[in-house]
Amino acid sequence: QVQLVESGGGSVQAGGSLRLSCELSPGYPHQYMAWFRQAPGKEREGIAHVYSGGGHTHYSPSVKGRFTISQVYGKDMIFLWMNSLKPEDTAMYYCAATPTYAGVENWAVPGKYNFWGQGTQVTVSS
Repeated sequence: QVQLVESGGGSVQAGGSLRLSCELSPGYPHQYMAWFRQAPGKEREGIAHVYSGGGHTHYSPSVKGRFTISQVYGKDMIFLWMNSLKPEDTAMYYCAATPTYAGVENWAVPGKYNFWGQGTQVTVSS
């Protein structure tokens, strides 16, 4: 059974940094992987996407320039480096994966992903 295991969430003050990790269970290689987040009362938002060992990335405007997604070469393991955190970044963060490239226009669509992690909470205080 496919599993995505996330870690690294927590509480931080505005302006601080956190790193999230996500690892896909062995046997399911070559996935396109992404990070989403969902705040209470809001829709799930795609924020970063990576494939080809980190050679290709996409970011949402809300995090571009502050967050960096990276991938361990040859493994289905990704990180999300979050800098200059703001209170509006507070949300549950989810790792997602799919064996099929969703395309530059659809990488942030939750329905394009087959596998999801359990989520890790990030709380940014002002």
